[in-house]
Amino acid sequence: MGERIITFSQALCEGVLEEMLRDERVITYGEDIAKQGGIFGAYKCLLGKVGDRIFDTPISEEVIYGSALGAAMAGMIPVVEFHFADFLFTGITAITNQIMKMRYMTGGQVSLPIVLRGPDGVAKSAAAQHSQSIETIFMHVPGIKVVVPSTPYDAKGLIKSSIRDPDPVIFFEHKALYKIRGPVPEEEYLIPLGKAHIKREGADVTVIATSRMVHEAVKAAEQLSKEGIEVEVVDLRTLVPWDRDTVIRSVKKTGRAVVAHETWRRAGWGAEIASTIYEELFDRLEAPIQRVGARNVPHPFSPPLEQFMIPKVEDIVDAVKRTL
Repeated sequence: MGERIITFSQALCEGVLEEMLRDERVITYGEDIAKQGGIFGAYKCLLGKVGDRIFDTPISEEVIYGSALGAAMAGMIPVVEFHFADFLFTGITAITNQIMKMRYMTGGQVSLPIVLRGPDGVAKSAAAQHSQSIETIFMHVPGIKVVVPSTPYDAKGLIKSSIRDPDPVIFFEHKALYKIRGPVPEEEYLIPLGKAHIKREGADVTVIATSRMVHEAVKAAEQLSKEGIEVEVVDLRTLVPWDRDTVIRSVKKTGRAVVAHETWRRAGWGAEIASTIYEELFDRLEAPIQRVGARNVPHPFSPPLEQFMIPKVEDIVDAVKRTL
Protein backbone atom coordinates (compact mmCIF):
# COMPACT_ATOMS: atom_id res chain seq x y z
CA MET A 1 0.00 0.00 0.00
CA GLY A 2 1.09 3.58 -0.51
CA GLU A 3 1.60 6.13 -3.24
CA ARG A 4 2.93 5.70 -6.75
CA ILE A 5 3.85 8.33 -9.30
CA ILE A 6 1.56 7.91 -12.30
CA THR A 7 0.18 10.09 -15.06
CA PHE A 8 -3.10 12.01 -15.09
CA SER A 9 -4.30 9.69 -17.86
CA GLN A 10 -3.43 6.54 -15.87
CA ALA A 11 -5.13 7.91 -12.78
CA LEU A 12 -8.35 8.52 -14.69
CA CYS A 13 -8.27 5.05 -16.22
CA GLU A 14 -7.66 3.42 -12.85
CA GLY A 15 -10.58 5.29 -11.35
CA VAL A 16 -12.99 4.16 -14.06
CA LEU A 17 -11.68 0.58 -13.95
CA GLU A 18 -12.17 0.37 -10.18
CA GLU A 19 -15.75 1.58 -10.53
CA MET A 20 -16.50 -0.83 -13.38
CA LEU A 21 -15.16 -3.75 -11.36
CA ARG A 22 -17.09 -2.59 -8.29
CA ASP A 23 -20.43 -2.11 -10.05
CA GLU A 24 -21.43 -4.08 -13.15
CA ARG A 25 -23.97 -1.39 -14.07
CA VAL A 26 -21.13 0.94 -15.13
CA ILE A 27 -20.55 1.00 -18.90
CA THR A 28 -18.28 3.25 -20.94
CA TYR A 29 -18.48 4.11 -24.61
CA GLY A 30 -17.68 6.73 -27.21
CA GLU A 31 -15.56 7.33 -30.29
CA ASP A 32 -12.24 5.46 -30.60
CA ILE A 33 -11.98 4.18 -27.04
CA ALA A 34 -12.49 0.39 -27.24
CA LYS A 35 -9.95 -0.46 -29.93
CA GLN A 36 -7.22 2.09 -29.27
CA GLY A 37 -7.91 3.08 -25.69
CA GLY A 38 -8.85 6.68 -26.47
CA ILE A 39 -6.93 9.35 -28.36
CA PHE A 40 -5.02 10.28 -25.20
CA GLY A 41 -4.79 6.76 -23.76
CA ALA A 42 -7.24 7.42 -20.94
CA TYR A 43 -9.02 4.06 -21.50
CA LYS A 44 -6.11 1.68 -22.18
CA CYS A 45 -6.19 0.03 -18.76
CA LEU A 46 -9.81 -1.04 -19.37
CA LEU A 47 -9.10 -3.07 -22.48
CA GLY A 48 -9.54 -6.79 -21.93
CA LYS A 49 -10.72 -6.31 -18.33
CA VAL A 50 -14.38 -5.27 -18.53
CA GLY A 51 -15.64 -7.33 -21.46
CA ASP A 52 -18.21 -5.73 -23.71
CA ARG A 53 -18.99 -2.98 -21.20
CA ILE A 54 -16.56 -0.78 -23.16
CA PHE A 55 -17.40 -0.23 -26.82
CA ASP A 56 -16.99 2.18 -29.72
CA THR A 57 -19.82 4.17 -31.22
CA PRO A 58 -20.59 5.82 -34.56
CA ILE A 59 -19.62 9.48 -34.92
CA SER A 60 -22.95 10.89 -33.78
CA GLU A 61 -22.82 12.96 -30.63
CA GLU A 62 -26.59 13.47 -30.40
CA VAL A 63 -27.02 9.69 -30.37
CA ILE A 64 -24.16 9.13 -27.93
CA TYR A 65 -25.46 11.61 -25.35
CA GLY A 66 -29.11 10.72 -25.92
CA SER A 67 -28.43 7.04 -25.45
CA ALA A 68 -26.70 7.82 -22.15
CA LEU A 69 -29.95 9.34 -20.93
CA GLY A 70 -31.86 6.21 -21.90
CA ALA A 71 -29.25 3.92 -20.36
CA ALA A 72 -29.34 5.80 -17.06
CA MET A 73 -33.14 5.76 -16.96
CA ALA A 74 -32.98 1.99 -17.55
CA GLY A 75 -30.69 1.47 -14.54
CA MET A 76 -27.21 1.62 -16.07
CA ILE A 77 -24.40 4.05 -15.15
CA PRO A 78 -23.00 5.30 -18.46
CA VAL A 79 -19.58 6.94 -18.62
CA VAL A 80 -19.58 8.57 -22.04
CA GLU A 81 -16.61 10.00 -23.94
CA PHE A 82 -17.26 13.23 -25.84
CA HIS A 83 -13.93 12.99 -27.72
CA PHE A 84 -13.31 16.77 -27.64
CA ALA A 85 -15.17 19.31 -25.54
CA ASP A 86 -15.92 21.24 -28.73
CA PHE A 87 -18.10 18.33 -29.88
CA LEU A 88 -20.46 18.83 -26.97
CA PHE A 89 -22.06 21.52 -29.11
CA THR A 90 -23.10 18.97 -31.75
CA GLY A 91 -25.21 17.11 -29.19
CA ILE A 92 -26.17 20.03 -26.98
CA THR A 93 -29.92 19.47 -27.25
CA ALA A 94 -29.61 16.01 -25.71
CA ILE A 95 -27.54 17.49 -22.88
CA THR A 96 -29.26 20.78 -22.07
CA ASN A 97 -32.87 19.91 -22.94
CA GLN A 98 -32.92 16.27 -21.84
CA ILE A 99 -30.12 15.12 -19.52
CA MET A 100 -29.96 18.35 -17.52
CA LYS A 101 -33.72 18.64 -17.07
CA MET A 102 -35.10 15.10 -16.82
CA ARG A 103 -34.77 14.64 -13.06
CA TYR A 104 -36.54 17.96 -12.46
CA MET A 105 -39.23 17.27 -15.04
CA THR A 106 -40.04 13.92 -13.44
CA GLY A 107 -40.30 15.38 -9.97
CA GLY A 108 -37.20 13.51 -8.84
CA GLN A 109 -38.53 10.10 -9.86
CA VAL A 110 -35.66 9.55 -12.30
CA SER A 111 -32.04 9.24 -11.20
CA LEU A 112 -29.47 10.11 -13.86
CA PRO A 113 -26.00 8.83 -12.90
CA ILE A 114 -24.34 9.89 -16.17
CA VAL A 115 -20.74 11.02 -16.62
CA LEU A 116 -19.89 12.90 -19.82
CA ARG A 117 -16.11 13.07 -19.94
CA GLY A 118 -13.31 14.02 -22.31
CA PRO A 119 -10.51 16.41 -23.26
CA ASP A 120 -10.81 20.18 -23.36
CA GLY A 121 -8.47 23.13 -23.55
CA VAL A 122 -5.60 24.14 -25.76
CA ALA A 123 -3.31 21.57 -27.34
CA LYS A 124 -0.56 22.33 -29.85
CA SER A 125 -2.22 24.09 -32.78
CA ALA A 126 -5.47 22.15 -32.59
CA ALA A 127 -7.18 25.34 -33.80
CA ALA A 128 -10.67 26.72 -33.35
CA GLN A 129 -12.72 23.50 -33.33
CA HIS A 130 -10.55 21.36 -31.02
CA SER A 131 -9.18 23.77 -28.39
CA GLN A 132 -12.03 25.36 -26.50
CA SER A 133 -12.62 25.52 -22.76
CA ILE A 134 -16.42 25.68 -22.54
CA GLU A 135 -17.13 24.73 -18.94
CA THR A 136 -18.84 28.07 -18.28
CA ILE A 137 -21.73 27.14 -20.57
CA PHE A 138 -22.56 24.04 -18.55
CA MET A 139 -22.05 25.89 -15.29
CA HIS A 140 -24.80 28.28 -16.39
CA VAL A 141 -27.61 25.81 -17.13
CA PRO A 142 -29.01 24.05 -14.01
CA GLY A 143 -29.10 20.27 -13.77
CA ILE A 144 -25.54 19.02 -14.20
CA LYS A 145 -22.38 19.04 -12.07
CA VAL A 146 -19.14 20.33 -13.59
CA VAL A 147 -15.77 18.85 -12.63
CA VAL A 148 -12.34 20.20 -13.67
CA PRO A 149 -9.40 18.36 -12.03
CA SER A 150 -5.81 19.60 -12.15
CA THR A 151 -3.68 16.71 -10.80
CA PRO A 152 -3.54 12.91 -11.13
CA TYR A 153 -4.62 12.56 -7.50
CA ASP A 154 -7.64 14.77 -7.98
CA ALA A 155 -8.51 13.20 -11.33
CA LYS A 156 -8.85 9.71 -9.88
CA GLY A 157 -10.72 10.71 -6.75
CA LEU A 158 -13.10 12.96 -8.64
CA ILE A 159 -13.90 10.54 -11.48
CA LYS A 160 -14.83 7.88 -8.93
CA SER A 161 -17.08 10.31 -7.06
CA SER A 162 -18.63 11.44 -10.33
CA ILE A 163 -19.53 7.88 -11.32
CA ARG A 164 -21.16 7.29 -7.92
CA ASP A 165 -23.13 10.55 -8.04
CA PRO A 166 -26.87 10.18 -8.72
CA ASP A 167 -26.89 13.30 -10.90
CA PRO A 168 -25.32 13.88 -14.32
CA VAL A 169 -21.73 15.12 -14.29
CA ILE A 170 -19.65 16.68 -17.04
CA PHE A 171 -15.97 15.98 -16.48
CA PHE A 172 -13.38 18.11 -18.30
CA GLU A 173 -9.85 16.72 -18.72
CA HIS A 174 -7.36 19.26 -20.04
CA LYS A 175 -5.25 17.89 -22.89
CA ALA A 176 -2.07 19.43 -21.49
CA LEU A 177 -2.51 17.49 -18.24
CA TYR A 178 -2.80 13.90 -19.54
CA LYS A 179 0.96 13.32 -19.37
CA ILE A 180 1.73 15.12 -16.11
CA ARG A 181 2.76 12.85 -13.26
CA GLY A 182 1.96 12.92 -9.59
CA PRO A 183 1.45 10.79 -6.47
CA VAL A 184 -1.68 8.63 -6.34
CA PRO A 185 -2.40 6.23 -3.45
CA GLU A 186 -2.77 2.54 -4.20
CA GLU A 187 -5.64 2.25 -1.75
CA GLU A 188 -9.12 3.41 -2.73
CA TYR A 189 -10.13 7.00 -2.03
CA LEU A 190 -12.81 9.46 -3.10
CA ILE A 191 -12.79 13.26 -3.38
CA PRO A 192 -16.20 14.85 -2.73
CA LEU A 193 -17.62 17.05 -5.45
CA GLY A 194 -17.81 20.69 -4.40
CA LYS A 195 -14.72 20.71 -2.19
CA ALA A 196 -11.86 23.00 -3.22
CA HIS A 197 -8.22 22.40 -2.34
CA ILE A 198 -5.63 24.98 -1.33
CA LYS A 199 -2.67 24.09 -3.52
CA ARG A 200 -0.41 26.72 -1.96
CA GLU A 201 -0.87 28.84 1.14
CA GLY A 202 -0.18 32.57 1.20
CA ALA A 203 -1.20 35.71 3.05
CA ASP A 204 -1.15 38.51 0.45
CA VAL A 205 -3.39 37.59 -2.51
CA THR A 206 -5.76 34.71 -3.32
CA VAL A 207 -5.67 33.24 -6.84
CA ILE A 208 -8.66 31.04 -7.69
CA ALA A 209 -8.17 28.66 -10.62
CA THR A 210 -8.97 25.26 -12.11
CA SER A 211 -7.36 22.70 -14.42
CA ARG A 212 -4.22 23.84 -16.29
CA MET A 213 -4.42 27.30 -14.80
CA VAL A 214 -3.81 25.89 -11.32
CA HIS A 215 -0.30 24.94 -12.45
CA GLU A 216 0.21 28.37 -14.01
CA ALA A 217 -0.99 29.97 -10.77
CA VAL A 218 1.44 27.94 -8.66
CA LYS A 219 4.32 28.93 -10.96
CA ALA A 220 3.25 32.57 -10.72
CA ALA A 221 3.09 32.28 -6.92
CA GLU A 222 6.59 30.85 -6.76
CA GLN A 223 7.89 33.66 -8.95
CA LEU A 224 6.14 36.32 -6.85
CA SER A 225 7.43 34.77 -3.64
CA LYS A 226 10.95 35.78 -4.70
CA GLU A 227 9.68 39.38 -4.63
CA GLY A 228 8.19 38.98 -1.16
CA ILE A 229 4.59 38.51 -2.34
CA GLU A 230 2.92 35.39 -0.93
CA VAL A 231 0.05 34.07 -3.03
CA GLU A 232 -2.54 31.55 -1.90
CA VAL A 233 -3.70 29.29 -4.75
CA VAL A 234 -7.19 27.82 -4.46
CA ASP A 235 -8.04 24.98 -6.87
CA LEU A 236 -11.84 24.83 -7.10
CA ARG A 237 -11.73 21.29 -8.58
CA THR A 238 -15.48 21.51 -9.29
CA LEU A 239 -17.44 24.45 -10.70
CA VAL A 240 -20.89 23.02 -9.95
CA PRO A 241 -21.06 22.96 -7.04
CA TRP A 242 -18.20 25.32 -6.21
CA ASP A 243 -16.75 25.70 -2.75
CA ARG A 244 -17.85 29.17 -1.64
CA ASP A 245 -16.71 28.61 1.94
CA THR A 246 -13.08 27.91 1.06
CA VAL A 247 -12.92 30.83 -1.38
CA ILE A 248 -14.51 33.30 1.03
CA ARG A 249 -12.31 32.14 3.90
CA SER A 250 -9.17 32.59 1.79
CA VAL A 251 -10.12 36.05 0.49
CA LYS A 252 -11.06 37.16 4.00
CA LYS A 253 -7.50 36.30 5.00
CA THR A 254 -5.73 37.98 2.07
CA GLY A 255 -8.11 40.84 1.24
CA ARG A 256 -7.26 40.49 -2.46
CA ALA A 257 -8.39 38.11 -5.21
CA VAL A 258 -7.53 37.08 -8.76
CA VAL A 259 -9.63 34.59 -10.74
CA ALA A 260 -7.78 32.75 -13.53
CA HIS A 261 -9.20 30.46 -16.20
CA GLU A 262 -8.32 29.40 -19.73
CA THR A 263 -11.79 30.05 -21.07
CA TRP A 264 -12.54 33.46 -22.55
CA ARG A 265 -12.42 36.32 -20.09
CA ARG A 266 -15.71 37.78 -21.31
CA ALA A 267 -18.55 36.15 -19.33
CA GLY A 268 -16.24 33.38 -18.14
CA TRP A 269 -16.98 31.53 -14.91
CA GLY A 270 -14.56 33.83 -13.12
CA ALA A 271 -17.17 36.57 -13.30
CA GLU A 272 -19.52 34.46 -11.15
CA ILE A 273 -16.82 33.85 -8.55
CA ALA A 274 -15.82 37.51 -8.52
CA SER A 275 -19.43 38.65 -8.19
CA THR A 276 -19.98 36.36 -5.21
CA ILE A 277 -16.83 37.65 -3.51
CA TYR A 278 -17.99 41.24 -4.02
CA GLU A 279 -21.43 40.45 -2.61
CA GLU A 280 -20.06 38.82 0.53
CA LEU A 281 -16.78 40.61 1.15
CA PHE A 282 -17.04 44.08 -0.38
CA ASP A 283 -15.96 45.85 2.80
CA ARG A 284 -13.05 43.43 3.35
CA LEU A 285 -11.41 43.86 -0.06
CA GLU A 286 -8.22 45.90 -0.27
CA ALA A 287 -8.35 46.21 -4.08
CA PRO A 288 -10.62 45.42 -7.05
CA ILE A 289 -10.76 41.74 -8.05
CA GLN A 290 -8.78 40.92 -11.18
CA ARG A 291 -9.84 38.40 -13.83
CA VAL A 292 -7.46 36.47 -16.09
CA GLY A 293 -8.79 34.69 -19.16
CA ALA A 294 -8.30 34.09 -22.86
CA ARG A 295 -8.66 36.89 -25.37
CA ASN A 296 -12.06 37.06 -27.03
CA VAL A 297 -11.17 35.46 -30.36
CA PRO A 298 -11.50 31.92 -31.76
CA HIS A 299 -8.48 29.75 -31.08
CA PRO A 300 -5.89 30.32 -33.81
CA PHE A 301 -3.91 27.57 -35.53
CA SER A 302 -0.68 29.60 -35.53
CA PRO A 303 1.46 28.58 -32.51
CA PRO A 304 2.61 32.16 -31.74
CA LEU A 305 -0.94 33.49 -32.01
CA GLU A 306 -2.24 30.63 -29.86
CA GLN A 307 0.27 31.47 -27.15
CA PHE A 308 -0.69 35.14 -27.39
CA MET A 309 -4.38 34.29 -27.04
CA ILE A 310 -4.31 32.02 -23.98
CA PRO A 311 -3.52 33.17 -20.42
CA LYS A 312 -0.12 32.29 -18.96
CA VAL A 313 2.04 32.72 -15.87
CA GLU A 314 2.95 36.31 -16.68
CA ASP A 315 -0.72 37.26 -16.99
CA ILE A 316 -1.37 35.98 -13.46
CA VAL A 317 1.72 37.75 -12.15
CA ASP A 318 0.54 41.03 -13.68
CA ALA A 319 -2.99 40.57 -12.28
CA VAL A 320 -1.65 39.90 -8.78
CA LYS A 321 0.51 43.02 -8.90
CA ARG A 322 -2.51 45.11 -9.94
CA THR A 323 -4.17 44.19 -6.63
CA LEU A 324 -1.24 45.42 -4.51
